[in-house]
Amino acid sequence: MGSIVIRLDVMLALRKVRSRELAQHVGITESNLSLLKSGRVRGVRFDTLARICEYLDCQPGDLLVYDPHAVDADE
Repeated sequence: MGSIVIRLDVMLALRKVRSRELAQHVGITESNLSLLKSGRVRGVRFDTLARICEYLDCQPGDLLVYDPHAVDADE
């Protein structure tokens, strides 16, 4: 089974935004943002995702991509 790949680091680089800046705007800690960027979370709240998309001026599909060939680390 494939898995969801988090591309937040790519979007941060494209927008030239630092993790600290995004974390402050979204209202989460830098450590939680780091966990999200690395894909070591089981889920993300829609309101958090919406605030990230608002700040980075992007769509959820720019940040989350389904890769049918990727293997979930928990499997």
